[in-house]
Amino acid sequence: QVQLVESGGGLVQAGGSLRLSCAASGRTISDYAMGWFRQAPGKEREFVAAINWSGGNTYYADSVKGRFTISRDNAKNTVYLQMNSLKPEDTAVYYCAARPNGYRRSSYYLSAAYPTWGQGTQVTVSS
Repeated sequence: QVQLVESGGGLVQAGGSLRLSCAASGRTISDYAMGWFRQAPGKEREFVAAINWSGGNTYYADSVKGRFTISRDNAKNTVYLQMNSLKPEDTAVYYCAARPNGYRRSSYYLSAAYPTWGQGTQVTVSS
């Protein structure tokens, strides 16, 4: 079982940028697809971005496409989320998640498909 710890959240003005990191331990992350999800107060957790085991395929929610970039460095056992042109509606707790390889491609978007989650990091975007 892989363990995940997010970092890099904080307070940023609208239009600014942040880079989130997710450090994994316990397993080599090349065995996993990795995803980022977020949850705003009073809202359900929603998909943000995902990446396959090698980094060759990426997936994004329409709301972040063109602004956010997911990447991974398997040698460092770390996945990243570069967030540019941030908007107040991006304010949420951001969670890193891992699921074993071999699922349907459509399952990258589904939080229920990811058995392992980090504790989250707060991102606040001021207007």
